[in-house]
Amino acid sequence: MYRIFHAATIAAVLAAGCFLGDRVAWSQAATTVQLPQFGIAIDAEGVLSMEMHRDPGGRLRTLRLAEARAAMPADLMAAADLRKVSLVKLEKALRAELAAGREPDAVMKHLAGLLRVQYVFFYPETNDIVIAGPAEGWVDDGLGRAVGATTGQPVLQLEDLATALRAFPAGGREGVWIGCSIDPDAEGLARLQAFQRTVPRFIAERDRAQAAQRMTQGTREALGMGKIRVFGVSDKTHFARVMIEADYRMKMIGIGLEPPPVRMTTFIDALSGAQHSALQRWWFTPQYDCVRMTADGLALELLGQGVQLQCETNLIGADGSLTPRGARPDKASELFTLAFTRKYPEIAQASPVYAQFRNLIDLSVAAAFLRKQDYYGKADWNPGVLVEEASLPTETLAPPQTVPCVVNSLWKGSRAFTAAGGGVSLRPELALEPDRVAADERGLLARQYHALAPAPVDRWWWD
Repeated sequence: MYRIFHAATIAAVLAAGCFLGDRVAWSQAATTVQLPQFGIAIDAEGVLSMEMHRDPGGRLRTLRLAEARAAMPADLMAAADLRKVSLVKLEKALRAELAAGREPDAVMKHLAGLLRVQYVFFYPETNDIVIAGPAEGWVDDGLGRAVGATTGQPVLQLEDLATALRAFPAGGREGVWIGCSIDPDAEGLARLQAFQRTVPRFIAERDRAQAAQRMTQGTREALGMGKIRVFGVSDKTHFARVMIEADYRMKMIGIGLEPPPVRMTTFIDALSGAQHSALQRWWFTPQYDCVRMTADGLALELLGQGVQLQCETNLIGADGSLTPRGARPDKASELFTLAFTRKYPEIAQASPVYAQFRNLIDLSVAAAFLRKQDYYGKADWNPGVLVEEASLPTETLAPPQTVPCVVNSLWKGSRAFTAAGGGVSLRPELALEPDRVAADERGLLARQYHALAPAPVDRWWWD
């Protein structure tokens, strides 16, 4: 006699390329094969679905790269350890383009190829605010992501910078939360509990394949459609899309419906086979100890990977209510979230959406820093079109609303029923609390600040 393990998750539909209906089997050996790239699409009713792009042998990327090299100026295409962008001059250049009836050009839309925000500087002598970081030329990856020509890492987007600045405007309220939530509702969880009671505790080996199919279908029908909520920023922005995609695909990795991009422990791997009747919640937050600042507050450096995954286990009541199980989360959840956090730099290198998500955190911390230090007032600078939706639209995408249940069924020890919820929860201002900010004890940040070459008179970016 055998028991059946069943895992279910409610999240955005962004399944991996080999997701075929109800049953999925992934091989660890397949990690050496080039994986397809994924994105999300939203239909007219706001339902999320998967987009997949395959490029066997990298032929399309090679063609796009050749086209990019031919079209892009050499100084922009070249990799730079530290490319600088003046926010003041960028806004002025954008305003001039829009006043002339033109759209922002590709260099503006991609922030001159910045791969990360590593530094934020304020220069009182020139009233200039500068962000800086590694950069290079970019190429389209086939799913609308602009990625570095050599690193394959996504470049920063003007619309994401604008969204972050709008979340932390000069004189705005403090305590801003940014994030998303993709969770089953109480009615669905109650139906799930009722359905679980109809499943036999023991199932003969000859019947287990058919039983798995029935459980998959029954669980999907019980849970129904999940609700998607975005807060702190508009749900019509690219910023929101990235959060949702990163959150969803993390859950898919956890329950075994998408192969992890690097070798790591997933929730499925770590399960002991003990019976579960719980909602596993996994959510991303910044690693808040990520900031170094000079004593005069004129320079900020962002440190480390910037992202961590957290977990919580809630017991599901018969009515679909959730009760925290206790201080210690489920062991399998804990092992998965610790592994994901530890491996995040490698994951972000292998899967661009996680690098994009890290960039959102960097931009949010930078935007919160500008407001906290009152750089706007000190520079006597109005960010103008960068924070004006009517001038520079960022709310251009269909808002996500619901997503169908995605279920994975497999055999593993004791019977277990698990639904995964969670989301993204960002409070960038916490990274700027005095007890979290690292001091520039060796003066390396101050030296970087003073060594920065002045901005050219006629350019908003420079190396």
